[in-house]
Amino acid sequence: MATAQDVKAIVEQIPSPDKNGTYVNLDEAKIGQIEKTVAQLQQGGRDAVAALIGMLVEPGAGDDIKPRWALHLLAVRAAAPGNDAARKEYALAVAAHLGGDRPKEVQKYLIEKLQIAGGPEVLEALGRALLDDELCDTAARALAAIGGEADRQLLAAWPRVKGRSRLSVIKKLAVLRCAAAAEIFRSALNDADADVRIAGAWGIARIGDAAGTEALLKCADAHEGWERINETDACMMLAEALAAAGNRQAAAKIYEHISRTRNEQWETPIRQAAERGLAAVRQQ
Repeated sequence: MATAQDVKAIVEQIPSPDKNGTYVNLDEAKIGQIEKTVAQLQQGGRDAVAALIGMLVEPGAGDDIKPRWALHLLAVRAAAPGNDAARKEYALAVAAHLGGDRPKEVQKYLIEKLQIAGGPEVLEALGRALLDDELCDTAARALAAIGGEADRQLLAAWPRVKGRSRLSVIKKLAVLRCAAAAEIFRSALNDADADVRIAGAWGIARIGDAAGTEALLKCADAHEGWERINETDACMMLAEALAAAGNRQAAAKIYEHISRTRNEQWETPIRQAAERGLAAVRQQ
């Protein structure tokens, strides 16, 4: 069993970073020493991971660059193909230290390591982190990277999150093309937050939600500037998805609407794209 003192002694063998505080430009000797050190830490399993985490501090509260670097390299090693047992052990060891009174910036760093090496075994832990306003965005990114059934955690969190956390959750539901979030995406089009409305629009487009067509067109028509641009792009993306799925009639309806209503000079490119899309679906 690796004790905290053992791990501290091993970490001290890691060469110091360069003058910029990074490990970017290393000679062969330093690379070899780092690889040897990380291999030793990997043999320590969960105890070594726990000891490294215990050495982390908030930014500005001390120098923890070596244990941070070691945790990162362990994550990269664990995530290597064909290494699932070690990956799972590492991920569980890290996830065990989320929550509690550990500094939030440290917890964010741990979640970032799960984004690299996490799998199904840490989905629930990341789901709990979604409910923490300070951790939500980082946890949502990790869930999106893991994929699989990660969308269940995002769906469960949606009714409980507030403020900017709502944006983090709905954006990642869109990234994951979560069909079960269709109603969330549609209702988001009426949200008071423009960014949430845009995220809802992209969600509808990414899942090819034909039932959301009318609401999406109405939302895009109702706004100006950057929001109108994004929501109109989402309309076009939805039309492409519907056409690819064989729903040419629904796609044509979107193209016709965009070509008819985007009449400002700055909207010429999107209007022309809609006209080309309409011609294409009519020829199929």
